Amino acid sequence: MTQHSSRSPAAQALIGAGTLLVAGVLAWGAATTSSDAGYAGVGPNFLPWLVAAVMALCGAWLIWEARSGGFRELEEGSGAETGHWPGFAWVSAGLLLNAALITTLGFILSCALCFLLAVRGFRSSEGRLDLSLRAWVRDAAIGILIAAPVYWMFTQLLAINLPGLTGTGWL
Repeated sequence: MTQHSSRSPAAQALIGAGTLLVAGVLAWGAATTSSDAGYAGVGPNFLPWLVAAVMALCGAWLIWEARSGGFRELEEGSGAETGHWPGFAWVSAGLLLNAALITTLGFILSCALCFLLAVRGFRSSEGRLDLSLRAWVRDAAIGILIAAPVYWMFTQLLAINLPGLTGTGWL
């Protein structure tokens, strides 16, 4: 096994420390969330506390692994040596536009846009970026076919309000 900087115990311990940091941020968010009991006696801060606790456990375990000999049986990475920045930009744009436009376009269209741009990013990283109109329409249609049933399940079956394009509850 060759030694890369990401394979050093110190770098591996940083991964565990970063996981603990994320757990701390989640715990802080859970502490600021109302604990009023809701359905089945569980309040809205239950899941954030649960996730924070599991993340903290994972972070501590990662640090223990790094300090007691390093991550075991760590395979050589199969990806590129560096990140693919154009792909990262496509995916980031999708996520940011989804967050910015969800109340304007509604859940279905903003999630379809996120899917569309994320697909551009992933295909770009594989060297298969297709910017033809057909590819855009196909991926937008797939995004709508994924987002619409999710929206309907939440709004119609579970009675959870998600931002819609119209007031009907169907778009």
